[in-house]
Amino acid sequence: MFKKEYELPEGWHDMDQERSFECLKGKTVWNFQIDKEKENILFFCTDNTIYLMYHEQECCEYVYVEDICGHITDILNEPILKAERRISRSEEVDEYGECNKSWTFYYLATKKGSITIRWCGTSNGYYSETADFIEL
Repeated sequence: MFKKEYELPEGWHDMDQERSFECLKGKTVWNFQIDKEKENILFFCTDNTIYLMYHEQECCEYVYVEDICGHITDILNEPILKAERRISRSEEVDEYGECNKSWTFYYLATKKGSITIRWCGTSNGYYSETADFIEL
């Protein structure tokens, strides 16, 4: 694990390297870093690729990492056997009839164990409530 947090490269927002979360299958993650405000997660792989999971906040929505279930050490230094994304939506609305809520579950498993990263999002239904996943 890094003693010092990795700094995102300048201009990372302009990188057009969108990937499917499932591309982690078969890779080996040697380091996992989540920032203090839970705005992004970095995956460092042994093939020297670095992936960033984040959400670019927009008007009328809020998306954040709500929970990480499992032990992160269970996915480190072992090949990823499963990398899946599942979405669950609530039909609840606020008093204005506008607030949708969804959860996106990002599941990673190795032979040692698994973790599930749960992102929660609320919006008026017009904005994305899932995380982006890019290669840096």
